[in-house]
Amino acid sequence: MEENKSLHQLLLEAGVHFGHLKKKWNPKMLPYIFAEKNGIHIIDLNKTIDGLEEAATALKSIAKSGKKIMFVATKKQAKEIVAEAAQKTNMPYVTERWLGGMLTNFSTIRKSVKKMLSIEKMLADGTMDSVTKKERLTLSRGKEKMEKVLGGISQMGRTPAALFMVDISHEHIALAEAKRLGITTLGMVDTNSDPTKVDFAIPANDDATKSIAIIINYLTAAILEGLQERSLAKENEEDTTTEEGQERQRGLDMNEEEGEGGKGGRRGRTGSGAGQGAGAGSRGGAGAGRGAGPGGGTGRSGGGAGRGTGTGGGGNRGGGGGSRPGGAGGSRPGGAGGARPGGGGSRPAGPVKR
Repeated sequence: MEENKSLHQLLLEAGVHFGHLKKKWNPKMLPYIFAEKNGIHIIDLNKTIDGLEEAATALKSIAKSGKKIMFVATKKQAKEIVAEAAQKTNMPYVTERWLGGMLTNFSTIRKSVKKMLSIEKMLADGTMDSVTKKERLTLSRGKEKMEKVLGGISQMGRTPAALFMVDISHEHIALAEAKRLGITTLGMVDTNSDPTKVDFAIPANDDATKSIAIIINYLTAAILEGLQERSLAKENEEDTTTEEGQERQRGLDMNEEEGEGGKGGRRGRTGSGAGQGAGAGSRGGAGAGRGAGPGGGTGRSGGGAGRGTGTGGGGNRGGGGGSRPGGAGGSRPGGAGGARPGGGGSRPAGPVKR
């Protein structure tokens, strides 16, 4: 409450409450007019404070989101104040003539800005030293002319999110372009203007330098506060990202350690597998021993002898060993009791029938 009173007192001392003559008023400003004195309308400062706080909240939110706010004030008494405030907040501004299509035909305006910047670069790096004096003078004059009109928007890469105007009646072209593009509009509205044309109207005297200065300073403070909150939020995000990165790195390290432990376990299992292989080799050796039992290759050699002579101790297809060896009791053994036996079989040795 004390802050409102102090602000109310400051606005009163700056002459914000003085409007235009009664005969110049706009009937839509009736809700914002407090009284009439000596043929001059007096603006209700309570409504001014309400509109100022709403506009400040909106500008703070836009600045916090990282978007741009364009200041427009081509009136003589507002040029320096607005330019200084815009430079302090690093926002684009127009304090000279408003070029038609500065927003609706922004691509063409951007080409002119790039041309101006290229001339500045040529003058700075000494490229102009190779051209004639007349050409250099012509380019310098063209650059100064463009810088006067476009200098405030040289760093603006796209259309702004909001447009603030000191006198909406005087800046009717800028207001019309902003409305066509759907840009949020804010402005100081005097008793001769229509407050319904802007999204956030601040009823105030837009002709006095002190009145303009106090309104602009209040809004500038809100924008700076929004920018500060944005920078703090960015720092917190960076800290959080750094902490998350460290935790992620620690997790990766732990996973690597667990992976090395798993490799060791696999190595141990490989060693046990080698032991099992050795056991299999032993079994293989045992199998080899069994394979070397009676009748092995001797059966074939004996069989060869039987076939060669047709007689003797060997059977029809073998001697002491079967033709398909496996020792005594084989499926086709050559030993005793075989299906096609040699000596001692069901078909005893003797002359072979042909």
